[in-house]
Amino acid sequence: MFDSTASNLTSQQSWVHLIQDHDAIRLLEITILPPYLNTCRWFAGKARQQSYFRIQFVHDIPFISGPETDEKAFLVILKVGYLDGETESYLLPLSFVELGQPDTPEILPKGIITGAVFNQKRGLVVDAIYDERFRGALYFNLVNQQVLLQKTGQLTFHRGRGLADDDSTGEVTSRVLPVDSSNSALVFSVPGQGEKYFLKLYRKLFQETNPEVELVSFLTEKSQFSHIPAYAGSVVWEQEGVPDVTLGMMQRMVENRHDSWNQTGDDLNDFLYAVPHRLFSIKEEVFDRVELLAKRTAQMHLALFNAEPDDSLFSPEPFTDDYREFIIQRFENLLERRYNLLIDNYTKLDPLAQRLAWVFMEAKEMIDEFVDDFRNRPLESLRIRIHGDYHLGQVLVTGTDFIIIDFEGEPESSISERKIKHSPLKDVAGAIRSYHYAVSAKLFGSVETAGIEPDHLQRVSERWFKLIRDTFMDAYLETIGSPHPLFKNSSEVNFLLLIYLLEKAVYELGYEINYRPAWVKIPLKGIMDVIREIEKIRIADPARDSELPRLQMGLLQPKKE
Repeated sequence: MFDSTASNLTSQQSWVHLIQDHDAIRLLEITILPPYLNTCRWFAGKARQQSYFRIQFVHDIPFISGPETDEKAFLVILKVGYLDGETESYLLPLSFVELGQPDTPEILPKGIITGAVFNQKRGLVVDAIYDERFRGALYFNLVNQQVLLQKTGQLTFHRGRGLADDDSTGEVTSRVLPVDSSNSALVFSVPGQGEKYFLKLYRKLFQETNPEVELVSFLTEKSQFSHIPAYAGSVVWEQEGVPDVTLGMMQRMVENRHDSWNQTGDDLNDFLYAVPHRLFSIKEEVFDRVELLAKRTAQMHLALFNAEPDDSLFSPEPFTDDYREFIIQRFENLLERRYNLLIDNYTKLDPLAQRLAWVFMEAKEMIDEFVDDFRNRPLESLRIRIHGDYHLGQVLVTGTDFIIIDFEGEPESSISERKIKHSPLKDVAGAIRSYHYAVSAKLFGSVETAGIEPDHLQRVSERWFKLIRDTFMDAYLETIGSPHPLFKNSSEVNFLLLIYLLEKAVYELGYEINYRPAWVKIPLKGIMDVIREIEKIRIADPARDSELPRLQMGLLQPKKE
């Protein structure tokens, strides 16, 4: 329990002059902030050996009302160094709450950083997101499109179309969403309308505009696609001569029941309960929902395609040699690591996973040949900005429709890599793999099916998955329309979808080997499906001169006792 009477930081300066007290800054850097950050869910460096914490920049955020003394927060940019690897930068807003005052705000324990005395005033240094005054200042600056000059650059508050004109005046209340994630979430309530806006404060910073802000603002400001939380504004740190740094983004709140992953799990319950009775049952409404999500996905891609020709961030691009080499190099490195992981962990896998792993490893030459096809095959389809981390967990269920969220991109990729244009089929592959996970996890992880042979469960799950996959693809392509510049023809659609499905399943394989060995069969079966399709392409091509052996499908049969 934190002792609020303890004063771990004492300064003769007032809080507003914190930056001038070098001893206080050093105490924060060396003694106070390191242990605090290591308790925060959003701090990604906990598993690395840290060598230093340094306050690199400090920005002022004046509060809206009250006496000038001590009435401001600081946006602190912390640089964290490690014994190995690159440094990281984090955003930590700080405010000072004086104790014993009539209007002293109540601060949640997780927001208290240290007890402190500034200019003989006793109080708490806190993460300012837990201070109502700071949250109010953020909202005020956003609705008024303020520009706050700083010692280094300026803080610019951009207002978006999603922020209603009527919400520019009047008092708002706010709270911190009690969720642990890589960012912080603030919610603002407008009088008479309830909770209306959601502000995501980015904690780990990059010297570039966040891709989520680019995508959400583009879709809100320059398209008619309404199935996202509308862009309401952003907070950007601007410096002359260097890329902008995105500190936060505000969007409209969306009422929702749950995400599409949970809804799909609910839809699978009836199917699951029928399996032990050797019944196969899918309600018609399940297909209706899959078709609708496919339609919304296609509409999102059509909106991202319709950029102005001179808009370099969003205008479509061809499949260049550089792009192909980027994908190939990333995939080949990924593939090599996954082969090694399978070899090292083979004995930990269950019999079904072991058989799938054997076929995967025996098919290495066939996969290599397929990758060479991607390098050399003429492709006339186009690439655009896409969601980048698309799966059922990124789709909210709102009554009878869907809202797509979280456009930050792949968490393990750099910001520059997240902005690379891909075929929208990469998003489609993410959705398809997510459906495969949903049915596999439900059947292999439920008590109701615990006594059923894994091979039988595999066959049943595949039947469900293929029906759902085909339903999704048919509705997606019908919405895109044919012909469409995004996709040259059905042959290129099938080829590119296999590329992204294979990459996605191989990526998933590493996570399951490391964290959920019982689930390794799920990505392995996804890989197997792609390999089978690759072989069909080889067999159907009379011009192909290849002496590679056929797939060793006999390895998938269980050994007879």
